[in-house]
Amino acid sequence: MKQYRTLAIGDIHGGLKALKQLLERLELTADDKLIFLGDYVDGWSESAQVISYLIELSKTNTCIFIKGNHDAWCEQWLASGIENQVWVFHGGKETMESYEGFSDEEKQEHLNFFERMEYYHIDSHNRLFVHAGFTSMHGVEQEVHPENLYFDRTLWETALTMDKTISRDSELFPKRLKHYHEIYIGHTPTIRFGSDQPIHVVNLWNVDTGAAFDGKLSALDLETKAVFQSDVVMSLYPNESGRNASPYRIIKDKRLDRNS
Repeated sequence: MKQYRTLAIGDIHGGLKALKQLLERLELTADDKLIFLGDYVDGWSESAQVISYLIELSKTNTCIFIKGNHDAWCEQWLASGIENQVWVFHGGKETMESYEGFSDEEKQEHLNFFERMEYYHIDSHNRLFVHAGFTSMHGVEQEVHPENLYFDRTLWETALTMDKTISRDSELFPKRLKHYHEIYIGHTPTIRFGSDQPIHVVNLWNVDTGAAFDGKLSALDLETKAVFQSDVVMSLYPNESGRNASPYRIIKDKRLDRNS
């Protein structure tokens, strides 16, 4: 008997070609459940097209869409028409260009889609799905500032650097990690840590494998922990730079040059 799957999918960042390729490699069926960890836009040239595709996909599959920081910026622009300059320099320019030719009705449909996105999701197995992290020691439900759910990196840093010999029952085990059986995030590309695969530390999985830069788009089967990936996304958009030309990446590369 075929086992239908629940799959967590990392940050897409406008890479529609990578998303289609990934779903094809998954051999996706209508019974598979998809949990997207946010950042659908900003990077490659098909951000608006990614949103249209996901809206259609949600009609054939059970999909949960978590809101990322880039999605929040795009939502603000669609709602107000005001260009946040931080957003513009971190992929917003390419996203606005991708909306050329879209009608007001289509933009409103996309705005409605962004507004329906969840800040986090907790399933029946006490698995948490959130774009970035949270700061409250009492869990995501007690987070005072919702923006932390799509901006925070301290949860990831805590898990990444903690002493792995500390037992979950220990008072030294971080309380934030104790709340959930497993935690799945995006937001911080694993390629920054030398891996183009999802990284598992303690009970946390980071599924953002750098699709916006020179990494791949990844999906993780929650039960088997099998990893599925697209090709390197920049190879699918050979005439584009994605977020490789972003201020963050330029500063990072300069630092690497100084240290090499």
